[in-house]
Amino acid sequence: MMLVLLLGFFILLFKWLHFPNTLLVFDALFAVALFTLCFDLITVKLNCRPEEAIPPRRDHLDEFDLMLSRKSCRSFQIFDFVKVWTDPKKLLGSKPIRLEYIREPLRVWPVVGCHEFLVAIAPKEYDRTAILDVGRSLQKVVLHATRMGLATCWIGPGADHKSIVTTMGSRFDEAKDHIICVCAIGYPSWYIPTAISLIVGRVQRFRYPLQQLFYADAKFKNPLPFEEPPFKRFERCYEVCRWSPSSFNAQPVRVVGQPTGRRFDFYGANSSKYYTPVAVGIWMSNWEKGCEALNIKGSFKFLEANEIEVKAMENDGPVYDVSWICDDV
Repeated sequence: MMLVLLLGFFILLFKWLHFPNTLLVFDALFAVALFTLCFDLITVKLNCRPEEAIPPRRDHLDEFDLMLSRKSCRSFQIFDFVKVWTDPKKLLGSKPIRLEYIREPLRVWPVVGCHEFLVAIAPKEYDRTAILDVGRSLQKVVLHATRMGLATCWIGPGADHKSIVTTMGSRFDEAKDHIICVCAIGYPSWYIPTAISLIVGRVQRFRYPLQQLFYADAKFKNPLPFEEPPFKRFERCYEVCRWSPSSFNAQPVRVVGQPTGRRFDFYGANSSKYYTPVAVGIWMSNWEKGCEALNIKGSFKFLEANEIEVKAMENDGPVYDVSWICDDV
């Protein structure tokens, strides 16, 4: 709409200045922008559009292709699925977390047309391990939804917490609960505002190279020798972690592999208290699923301070979170 108004202003200006050649160019741009605006308003805002087919399940994909096929969806049809994996026995920490289901439109950005959400809630008293559990558990739900042919979109700063609290009503206790993030779930739609498609889509496709995410030392200077044993067997695990979602696509996770290849230390790349540990939790889920697919057995463990080496990164991280220990002898 802003583009249409701006082009309209220049058309009036050039008419007043009598620049007919330039006016033709702006007339054409104005017509394209006006058509795009009307199309978005009718199909997305007013929801006047043909019925779209429900996507097929993705049972033919292996675990790695499934994780790589998942991408944020900004436009939704409807959705009739929710399954929460927050059993205390499956969590790494001792604090309970919840994934509350909401079947009502929320004020979120940049998502349109979605009417079903999962709201991730942790205790109000800050506990970083609980935030890790949020990212890890919700990502398992996301991957399950991806397997079913559903689309998902993690929403952090773009969620209006006041509208969420109002919608949840008695299910949210402001004295005890804290909203960490929201995940929109539904069937993907082809109809998406052009501005969101152009701007957000470009950001979504960017990823740092593996050499800037996985390191062989805690000073974060030497990249991990991916093609050499014993690290080569984890090759696809690196890639699915690299394509994990994160708030603003910041990719705030770093991993240090020990020389034996039996231990990988996961770090938050900055001091963010919420969005970075959520991203670390998502990486943990993808790493676990990848190792399971490769039949590499191991588990996550919190190491003591004297067991790890941390080199501060200009007063803003990294923050050690957890280590994956391989069971291989």
